Amino acid sequence: MSGHLPAVCRHSLALLPTPRQATTMKMWNFSAGPGVLPKPVLQQAQAELLDFQGTGCSLMELSHRSPQFEGVLNKAIDDLRTLLKIPANYKVLFLQGGASTQFATVVYNLVGHDLDRPVDYIVSGVWSERAAKEAQLLGANVRIVATSKATGHDGQLVPARADSTASSASPSSSLAAWQFSPDAAYVYYCDNETVHGVEFEDDFVDRLPVGSTVVCDVSSNFLSRPIDVAKYGILFAGAQKNAGPAGVTIAIVREDLLRDTKAAGVRAGARTIPMPTMLDLKVMADNNSLYNTPPTFAIYVTGLVLQWVLDRGGVAAMQEARMHKSQQLYDAIAAHAETYECSVKAAGLRSRMNVPFRIVRKSADGRLEASAELEKAFLGEAEARGMMQLKGHRSVGGIRASLYNALDEQAVAALVAFMGEFAARHAQ
Repeated sequence: MSGHLPAVCRHSLALLPTPRQATTMKMWNFSAGPGVLPKPVLQQAQAELLDFQGTGCSLMELSHRSPQFEGVLNKAIDDLRTLLKIPANYKVLFLQGGASTQFATVVYNLVGHDLDRPVDYIVSGVWSERAAKEAQLLGANVRIVATSKATGHDGQLVPARADSTASSASPSSSLAAWQFSPDAAYVYYCDNETVHGVEFEDDFVDRLPVGSTVVCDVSSNFLSRPIDVAKYGILFAGAQKNAGPAGVTIAIVREDLLRDTKAAGVRAGARTIPMPTMLDLKVMADNNSLYNTPPTFAIYVTGLVLQWVLDRGGVAAMQEARMHKSQQLYDAIAAHAETYECSVKAAGLRSRMNVPFRIVRKSADGRLEASAELEKAFLGEAEARGMMQLKGHRSVGGIRASLYNALDEQAVAALVAFMGEFAARHAQ
């Protein structure tokens, strides 16, 4: 048989677009997710892509029950336990469906056997709002404790109960005005709202009712600061923000919350919903995340990221870097207040990971208003200088810089320098 391609194949290849030439410009990726990955991680994945550990196969081609992949999975679990000092009575799971699937998973696993039991939600942005709505959709007895929806999720949280006499409350102060349910099955919050840029203080969990089962979405600040896992019932994170590529979700679950749906008793008269097998955390834990075929390549790359974080000093080092990067950016916004405005009004709740801001100009009556024209110009000029994916979420607009672990400090320095130049040219 001739080694030449048939004419039809040659014709098809001719129709393929010509590959773009690799740019020589230094590019900085400020994407909120999928986020920037460490270059050494990408290089190792590239080097091992066609032949993983001498098997002659790509990891993507190997069985998820092969010793090679099980080694990858177990090392990732061990490294995560080391990084976060995860207690022995917690399971580490690698799941599918994104963090959004965990909105329902939490309900099925914690109150699926008794939907009448109240569940408390703190709504600080779009993701916690969606989580509460998902719980309501499944019939859970959702009680909103505090919300910032009235002010566009700008960090100004107020008690949500109609019988509350307090006009406002902030996690930066006492939570005395926040009315939690004494019999709540869990208290839910999102530690860092990626869209709105609201991040709770390190010690926020300590101000929640003593003895609460706390469920927390830590997707976009995962691995960026130390966290005391023992204070939580469930932690979960979509890896594509700060821990790996899209396709895998990490869950850390206290073992006593893994309910055997076949053996567990049900309160007489309780409203229940049957547990979908793929959302059953006990099933996933009993099978070491291998009940069905997991996203093997995404887990592999996440494992490489975990090793990268370890090699660079762990989460304490990531915390130091994120504080430095974010402070530079917030200082630049403050230094040019006639051009830039923080979207989060509560200064103590401004995210160190996702920084949204608006570009403003004075209106006829002297007020500062967001300028779509200037924001479009800013984004175009920034991209021309190699600063990518700075556009704010489609639901809120503006500018958003995501400062994930893998983003080099030089990227922030370049952005800050450009912001100064842009402000000087457009100052009124």
